[in-house]
Amino acid sequence: MHTVVVGTSGVTASDVLAVARDGARIELSGEAVAALAAARGIVDALAAKPEPVYGVSTGFGALATRHISQELRAQLQRNIVRSHAAGMGPRVEREVVRALMFLRLKTVCSGHTGVRPEVAQTMADVLNAGITPVVHEYGSLGCSGDLAPLSHCALTLMGEGDAEGPDGTVRPAGELLAEHGIAPVELREKEGLALLNGTDGMLGMLVMALADLDMLYKSADITAALSLEALLGTDRVLAPELHAIRPHPGQGASAANMLAVLEGSELTGHHQDDAPRVQDAYSVRCAPQVAGAGRDTLAHARLVAERELASAVDNPVVLPDGRVESNGNFHGAPVAYVLDFLAIAVADLASIAERRTDRLLDKNRSHGLPPFLADDAGVDSGLMIAQYTQAALVSELKRLAVPASADSIPSSAMQEDHVSMGWSAARKLRTAVDNLTRVLAVELYAASRAVELREGLNPAPATRAAITAVRKAGVEGPGPDRFLAPDLAAADVFVREGRLVEAVETVTGPLR
Repeated sequence: MHTVVVGTSGVTASDVLAVARDGARIELSGEAVAALAAARGIVDALAAKPEPVYGVSTGFGALATRHISQELRAQLQRNIVRSHAAGMGPRVEREVVRALMFLRLKTVCSGHTGVRPEVAQTMADVLNAGITPVVHEYGSLGCSGDLAPLSHCALTLMGEGDAEGPDGTVRPAGELLAEHGIAPVELREKEGLALLNGTDGMLGMLVMALADLDMLYKSADITAALSLEALLGTDRVLAPELHAIRPHPGQGASAANMLAVLEGSELTGHHQDDAPRVQDAYSVRCAPQVAGAGRDTLAHARLVAERELASAVDNPVVLPDGRVESNGNFHGAPVAYVLDFLAIAVADLASIAERRTDRLLDKNRSHGLPPFLADDAGVDSGLMIAQYTQAALVSELKRLAVPASADSIPSSAMQEDHVSMGWSAARKLRTAVDNLTRVLAVELYAASRAVELREGLNPAPATRAAITAVRKAGVEGPGPDRFLAPDLAAADVFVREGRLVEAVETVTGPLR
């Protein structure tokens, strides 16, 4: 099994994916253990002094003015975890919780939090045992970080609350820890606060969305190429010299992908046939411009994620010169913004895909295809309602594109008077990514059927490979009406698992 070693300088996106999705094991580096011990020594020295230090010998948030005596400090750390574990609503997905815990461990191991090495090791042990705390949908305002979600994780480290075992059964966390020989942690000064004060949930969901969207943008280039073929469009608009004079990197990459997919097609360039056209519709001709703008948004979001993955987000933080300083680095604005940017790009990519699908189904705009791609129009409805479903998904995506980060709601008796709502931005982006996958699956279903209906003209080798693969996956081709939902579900899985991209790349080589 792959092992991820956590040091003091952060982690990579591939590390997050390996732990969250693939169950990779975690080890702490010797450097991290030494940094943890050194920072803890600073916190212990401050805790012994009579002067109050925020997070070490005071209350939290609006209650930070109270100095806490030594005999109550362990109780203070337990209490902050228990009281902040106040989430409600459905359970959050296992991969999100694993990413959340792993990224908090990343910051703990930076040596800037003052957490003892044994607490960090317990976090690693819980993840390695396949124990997943029960975290709920609602409870984070994205400032001071993802408080409620992280508190539910910290509660599991204490042996309290509920968690899911490696067999998928939810049980008391204490029982699961005992079964795996893991001793619950006894929190000391600052440790409770350090375990719940970060942007780890929203960052984990950003990293996973970036990985999913990297594949889906390639998928969108493929489905756009299929639609262009089916509509007898021209590939001349994809020429590199046209995109070089408007040098957005994403636009050039999308155009190059579409051109590679269409190489060798007999279906492109029939503008002067029976239904002559001067130009293709925008949804066909501007596909690289729209998908390319989304790709460039992905690149910006990836840069933000990389910076955050290298960050130590806590308050207060332990500095190398021995100071323990309050700060505002836990504010989720940098991550929240790009999560919202991505939701906008996703909605627009889905919207242009739906417009191409609608064009394929309209006999007045499809250049010779049967109405709704039906076998016997009138007796058969063809893909009429598949497009309705796609349109409903696109409409939902437009609502999900409304920025969460434009909102703020005061909390903690106005101490936390401006918050990022980054967790909410991340949760809606996950839904948006799911819906984009379904929208592209419908376009694939319609475009592959339309290409097959163009008898006597051979599609490109790459699109033929895609159609062959999707048929082998159980998605049926043209014919009389049948129960459509299973076909659409199979197409969804085909796209979601990256098999569309894999099929095409057997012909084109790696897409950009």
